[in-house]
Amino acid sequence: MLHNLTGWHALIVLAILLLVFGSTKLPSLAKGVGQSMRILKDEVREEKTVSTPDDAAVPYRHAS
Repeated sequence: MLHNLTGWHALIVLAILLLVFGSTKLPSLAKGVGQSMRILKDEVREEKTVSTPDDAAVPYRHAS
């Protein structure tokens, strides 16, 4: 669906965003998105490192 987008399309979208949000709101919007992505990345990293107590309580059974 998005494989036909070119550089001109990106410039048009950027111009529309500039008109809608104004030049004063765009830096704060970008900062908010960056902070949200950083928080999301940290939370995903914490989920991978934290093991649940249920995992440790289940013994390994060898197939007979």
